[in-house]
Amino acid sequence: MDSIITIVSGLPRSGTTLMMRMLEAGGIEIVKDNIRKADEDNPDGYYEFEKVKRIKEDSSWLDSTQGKVFKMVSMLLYNLPTDKNYKVIFMKRNMHEMLTSQRIMLERHGHDKSRANDEEMGRLYDKHLTHIKRWLETQDNMDILYISYNYVIESPRKNAEIVNQFLGNRLDVEKMAKVVDRSLYRNRASAGN
Repeated sequence: MDSIITIVSGLPRSGTTLMMRMLEAGGIEIVKDNIRKADEDNPDGYYEFEKVKRIKEDSSWLDSTQGKVFKMVSMLLYNLPTDKNYKVIFMKRNMHEMLTSQRIMLERHGHDKSRANDEEMGRLYDKHLTHIKRWLETQDNMDILYISYNYVIESPRKNAEIVNQFLGNRLDVEKMAKVVDRSLYRNRASAGN
């Protein structure tokens, strides 16, 4: 199991940080550098590792992540070297909630609201999710577990058990479930979305 590299992936604002916090509480060593500091959008930090963003140019650091977990936006999964084995926890979330959360975060950081509207981003994200799911199905060196952020919020312990089973039953499920803070679930979809 220690030769396996675990990755938490998904679209931006899909719940990847929550899953990283759950895994950390459960007992897996986290690979992060704390360069991106905690803020109002992610009060417990972003759990990012800057080298992940340059995986296409330099993957030499990957060997040091065996038996550990790092976070990687789904668009970068294509660049993972095929000579290693990965367990990928792919976070999904209601698209409307995800887009709302991202827009609020970008506006808070001073990004131009007119750059892309939610409808356009939703189409692009849907297209990407369809493509990446098909691609992941063809990767013999990757085991994939899809987890719904919305379901994690609703049933933390059940989802902690599912993740624990996927990762070889070596995590502290109770501690994982306790990490889930429903007060951070701020951008809920209305019944029509």
